[in-house]
Amino acid sequence: MSDWLHSLRRHVGVLPNPPSRRTLTLAPRIADADVTVSVCPYCAVGCSQLIYTRDGEIVDIEGNPDSPVNAGTLCPKGAATRGLAQSPLRLTTVKYRPPYATEWEERSLDWAMERIAQLVKQTRDETWTETDEAGRRVQRTLGVAHLGGATLDNEENYLIKKLFAAGLGIVAIENQARI
Repeated sequence: MSDWLHSLRRHVGVLPNPPSRRTLTLAPRIADADVTVSVCPYCAVGCSQLIYTRDGEIVDIEGNPDSPVNAGTLCPKGAATRGLAQSPLRLTTVKYRPPYATEWEERSLDWAMERIAQLVKQTRDETWTETDEAGRRVQRTLGVAHLGGATLDNEENYLIKKLFAAGLGIVAIENQARI
Protein backbone atom coordinates (compact mmCIF):
# COMPACT_ATOMS: atom_id res chain seq x y z
CA MET A 1 0.00 0.00 0.00
CA SER A 2 1.35 3.42 -0.90
CA ASP A 3 2.35 5.85 1.86
CA TRP A 4 -0.24 8.46 0.92
CA LEU A 5 -3.08 5.93 0.94
CA HIS A 6 -1.94 4.47 4.27
CA SER A 7 -1.78 7.97 5.75
CA LEU A 8 -5.24 8.83 4.39
CA ARG A 9 -6.79 5.69 5.85
CA ARG A 10 -5.12 6.33 9.22
CA HIS A 11 -6.64 9.83 9.42
CA VAL A 12 -10.17 9.02 8.19
CA GLY A 13 -11.67 9.29 11.68
CA VAL A 14 -10.21 12.75 12.34
CA LEU A 15 -11.07 14.38 9.01
CA PRO A 16 -14.05 16.76 9.05
CA ASN A 17 -15.22 15.43 5.67
CA PRO A 18 -14.08 11.81 5.58
CA PRO A 19 -13.44 10.32 2.14
CA SER A 20 -15.89 7.85 0.64
CA ARG A 21 -15.21 4.13 0.47
CA ARG A 22 -14.53 4.50 -3.25
CA THR A 23 -11.95 7.23 -2.60
CA LEU A 24 -10.16 4.97 -0.15
CA THR A 25 -9.70 2.35 -2.90
CA LEU A 26 -8.32 4.78 -5.47
CA ALA A 27 -4.63 5.09 -6.31
CA PRO A 28 -2.81 7.45 -8.68
CA ARG A 29 -2.20 6.12 -12.20
CA ILE A 30 1.55 6.25 -11.54
CA ALA A 31 1.43 4.23 -8.29
CA ASP A 32 3.06 1.09 -9.68
CA ALA A 33 4.78 2.62 -12.72
CA ASP A 34 8.52 2.67 -13.39
CA VAL A 35 10.00 6.18 -13.49
CA THR A 36 12.82 7.40 -15.73
CA VAL A 37 14.41 10.84 -15.55
CA SER A 38 14.60 12.47 -18.98
CA VAL A 39 14.93 15.86 -20.69
CA CYS A 40 12.14 17.66 -22.53
CA PRO A 41 12.71 17.33 -26.32
CA TYR A 42 11.55 20.79 -27.32
CA CYS A 43 13.58 23.90 -26.55
CA ALA A 44 17.16 24.44 -25.40
CA VAL A 45 16.23 25.12 -21.76
CA GLY A 46 16.67 21.44 -20.86
CA CYS A 47 13.77 20.98 -18.44
CA SER A 48 13.91 17.68 -16.61
CA GLN A 49 10.96 15.33 -16.92
CA LEU A 50 9.83 12.22 -15.11
CA ILE A 51 8.61 9.60 -17.57
CA TYR A 52 6.32 7.01 -15.96
CA THR A 53 5.97 3.70 -17.80
CA ARG A 54 4.15 0.47 -17.22
CA ASP A 55 4.80 -2.58 -19.41
CA GLY A 56 6.84 -0.44 -21.80
CA GLU A 57 4.03 2.08 -22.35
CA ILE A 58 4.13 5.70 -21.19
CA VAL A 59 1.40 6.37 -18.62
CA ASP A 60 2.41 9.91 -17.58
CA ILE A 61 5.04 12.61 -18.08
CA GLU A 62 5.54 15.42 -15.59
CA GLY A 63 8.14 17.93 -14.52
CA ASN A 64 10.93 16.75 -12.24
CA PRO A 65 10.76 18.60 -8.90
CA ASP A 66 14.42 17.74 -8.21
CA SER A 67 15.62 19.67 -11.26
CA PRO A 68 17.40 22.98 -10.68
CA VAL A 69 16.35 24.02 -14.20
CA ASN A 70 12.57 23.75 -13.95
CA ALA A 71 11.85 22.67 -10.34
CA GLY A 72 9.00 20.42 -11.47
CA THR A 73 7.32 22.86 -13.84
CA LEU A 74 6.80 22.39 -17.57
CA CYS A 75 5.58 24.77 -20.24
CA PRO A 76 2.43 23.73 -22.17
CA LYS A 77 4.53 22.18 -24.92
CA GLY A 78 6.66 20.20 -22.46
CA ALA A 79 3.54 19.09 -20.61
CA ALA A 80 2.21 17.67 -23.89
CA THR A 81 5.29 15.48 -24.52
CA ARG A 82 3.25 12.31 -23.97
CA GLY A 83 1.15 13.31 -26.97
CA LEU A 84 4.31 13.62 -29.06
CA ALA A 85 5.30 10.08 -28.17
CA GLN A 86 1.88 8.44 -28.37
CA SER A 87 -0.19 10.45 -30.84
CA PRO A 88 -2.08 8.28 -33.35
CA LEU A 89 -1.13 10.98 -35.89
CA ARG A 90 2.61 10.45 -35.34
CA LEU A 91 4.37 9.32 -38.49
CA THR A 92 5.90 5.86 -38.19
CA THR A 93 7.10 5.57 -41.77
CA VAL A 94 9.08 7.68 -44.22
CA LYS A 95 8.52 8.51 -47.86
CA TYR A 96 11.36 7.40 -50.13
CA ARG A 97 11.78 7.94 -53.85
CA PRO A 98 14.48 5.71 -55.32
CA PRO A 99 16.82 7.21 -57.93
CA TYR A 100 15.04 7.77 -61.28
CA ALA A 101 11.67 6.72 -59.85
CA THR A 102 8.57 8.84 -60.34
CA GLU A 103 6.59 7.54 -57.37
CA TRP A 104 7.22 7.71 -53.62
CA GLU A 105 7.43 4.50 -51.61
CA GLU A 106 6.61 4.08 -47.95
CA ARG A 107 9.43 2.62 -45.85
CA SER A 108 9.88 1.88 -42.15
CA LEU A 109 11.82 4.15 -39.82
CA ASP A 110 14.24 1.29 -39.15
CA TRP A 111 14.93 1.02 -42.88
CA ALA A 112 15.50 4.80 -43.12
CA MET A 113 17.92 4.89 -40.18
CA GLU A 114 19.89 1.95 -41.58
CA ARG A 115 19.98 3.56 -45.04
CA ILE A 116 21.22 6.89 -43.62
CA ALA A 117 23.93 5.08 -41.63
CA GLN A 118 25.05 3.17 -44.74
CA LEU A 119 25.25 6.34 -46.85
CA VAL A 120 27.15 8.28 -44.17
CA LYS A 121 29.63 5.40 -43.82
CA GLN A 122 30.01 5.04 -47.59
CA THR A 123 30.56 8.80 -48.08
CA ARG A 124 32.98 8.95 -45.15
CA ASP A 125 35.00 6.02 -46.52
CA GLU A 126 35.09 7.49 -50.04
CA THR A 127 36.21 10.95 -48.86
CA TRP A 128 38.47 10.01 -45.95
CA THR A 129 41.78 11.87 -45.76
CA GLU A 130 44.66 10.63 -43.63
CA THR A 131 47.05 13.50 -44.37
CA ASP A 132 46.75 17.00 -45.80
CA GLU A 133 48.73 18.50 -48.70
CA ALA A 134 51.68 19.26 -46.39
CA GLY A 135 51.83 15.65 -45.20
CA ARG A 136 50.40 16.39 -41.75
CA ARG A 137 48.18 13.70 -40.22
CA VAL A 138 44.56 15.02 -40.20
CA GLN A 139 42.26 11.97 -40.30
CA ARG A 140 39.10 13.71 -41.50
CA THR A 141 36.36 13.79 -44.08
CA LEU A 142 35.19 16.83 -45.98
CA GLY A 143 32.45 14.81 -47.68
CA VAL A 144 30.03 14.89 -44.75
CA ALA A 145 28.78 17.96 -42.86
CA HIS A 146 26.71 18.29 -39.70
CA LEU A 147 24.07 20.97 -39.15
CA GLY A 148 22.90 20.96 -35.54
CA GLY A 149 19.54 22.16 -34.30
CA ALA A 150 19.00 25.13 -32.03
CA THR A 151 16.60 23.16 -29.82
CA LEU A 152 19.33 21.17 -28.10
CA ASP A 153 20.86 22.08 -24.77
CA ASN A 154 24.63 22.31 -24.20
CA GLU A 155 25.03 18.70 -23.11
CA GLU A 156 23.24 17.31 -26.15
CA ASN A 157 25.13 19.61 -28.48
CA TYR A 158 28.40 18.39 -26.95
CA LEU A 159 27.43 14.75 -27.37
CA ILE A 160 26.28 15.15 -30.95
CA LYS A 161 28.88 17.58 -32.22
CA LYS A 162 31.99 16.54 -30.40
CA LEU A 163 31.51 12.86 -29.78
CA PHE A 164 29.39 11.81 -32.74
CA ALA A 165 30.28 14.18 -35.57
CA ALA A 166 33.92 14.75 -34.65
CA GLY A 167 34.25 11.05 -33.85
CA LEU A 168 33.37 10.34 -37.47
CA GLY A 169 36.05 12.78 -38.61
CA ILE A 170 33.54 15.42 -39.68
CA VAL A 171 35.06 18.89 -39.55
CA ALA A 172 32.23 20.83 -41.24
CA ILE A 173 30.09 21.27 -38.12
CA GLU A 174 27.61 24.15 -37.85
CA ASN A 175 24.68 25.09 -35.64
CA GLN A 176 21.30 26.30 -36.82
CA ALA A 177 21.22 29.00 -34.14
CA ARG A 178 24.21 30.75 -35.73
CA ILE A 179 22.77 30.83 -39.25
